[in-house]
Amino acid sequence: MAKVQQITLVSLAICLSTLLGFAAAANPEEKFIVEGRVYCDTCRVEFETKISKPIKGASVKLECRNITNEKIVSHSQDVVTDEAGGYKIEVKGDHEDEICEVSLVKSPRADCNEPTEVWRKARVVLTKADGVSGIYRFANNLGYMKKEALPECKNVLTEMGYFELQDEIGEEVEGHSTAP
Repeated sequence: MAKVQQITLVSLAICLSTLLGFAAAANPEEKFIVEGRVYCDTCRVEFETKISKPIKGASVKLECRNITNEKIVSHSQDVVTDEAGGYKIEVKGDHEDEICEVSLVKSPRADCNEPTEVWRKARVVLTKADGVSGIYRFANNLGYMKKEALPECKNVLTEMGYFELQDEIGEEVEGHSTAP
C-alpha cells in the first residue's frame, strides 16, 4: 500500500511540474530583449569585413507575423542604434506561433544607406517553448552598403582569400592579377 502511495505522489508531482512549466511558457508578462548591431559594409560585399564600420543613429524595428496568414501581429517602435551600432528591443509575451524579424528602417549616413540584400532583416525566436532559456535573444547583424567601396577593400578581400575579378570563362580581367 505504501508503494502505491509513493507512486501516486511521484506521478502527481510530475504532473504539477509539467503544468507549471506550461503556465510559465504561456505567461503574457514574459519578456525578451532582442540585441543586435547595424554596420556599414564599406566594401559592398554584403558581409562584414575588418574595415566595416558601426552605424550610430540607424533605425531598426521588430515585427512579428502570424505563422499561417502572415498578418502582422505585433511590432516595436523604431529603435535607434548607439555609438557602437548596437540596439536593444524589449518584447513582451511569448511569440511561439509567430515569425519575428528585426529589419532596417533608416540609415543616418548619406554615403552608406543602401540596405544589403541578405542582411536587411534578421529572424529571432521569441519563445521559451523551443528549449532556449533566458530572456536575451541575439539577431544577426544588419547592414547598409557604402555608395562606393573603399580602396583598401582589395587588400582586405585578398587577405580573406577572395580573388580578383574574372570574366565569365574564368580568365583574369585585364589589369588585375590573382597572384599574391
